[in-house]
Amino acid sequence: MSKERYIAAKKRWAEKQKAAGVTARATASADRLPPGQKLTTGFPVLDLGVRPDIPLGEWTLGIDGLVANPTTLSWAAFNALPQIVDVSDFHCVTTWSKYDCRWSGVAFTTLYELAQPKPEAKFVYFTSYDGYSTNVPLAQCLDDDVLVATAFDGAPVTLEHGGPARVIIPKLYAWKGAKFVKTITFLAEDKLGFWEVRGYSNTADPWTEDRYA
Repeated sequence: MSKERYIAAKKRWAEKQKAAGVTARATASADRLPPGQKLTTGFPVLDLGVRPDIPLGEWTLGIDGLVANPTTLSWAAFNALPQIVDVSDFHCVTTWSKYDCRWSGVAFTTLYELAQPKPEAKFVYFTSYDGYSTNVPLAQCLDDDVLVATAFDGAPVTLEHGGPARVIIPKLYAWKGAKFVKTITFLAEDKLGFWEVRGYSNTADPWTEDRYA
């Protein structure tokens, strides 16, 4: 499926769900499995149909915006930062969830400390090598389970799953975790990302089933 057809299909799906009355719940579920989700033992692949294969010698991660220390990290510099391992659940807006995903990489808090965001920074805007983008409030990025992951279950994150590095934000629907991450920009005002401007929720809370704008 071409990128354009995939995007159009996803937009139609969101529009049909909204037309059917699928709306966010007033009260969040306390269950481990969010409402409307089904467990899978596999790991389905969803992307824009573009998988940029960036040689590690050319890969960089830029951190900019409202920060005291803007920086561009090479692959070697990124991997020289303190590494963490975190086990979390993964929830896709297309109604599947996968338990106990073991990711490793660099905690977002480490990148935050490196960049030293200014007090007026309240939002984070991620861009990717495939042209993708997404936005998350800074406060949610500072949870201790948020990271830029380079490995899954002890092996490098594969290209189909967003390697060599992708963002993981377990408490939100997975589209908020950018694959093929390229830049992290700190902003004072919110800026909608790729799916957010195409009818998807800006808050993306799985436990209130907040899927669509």
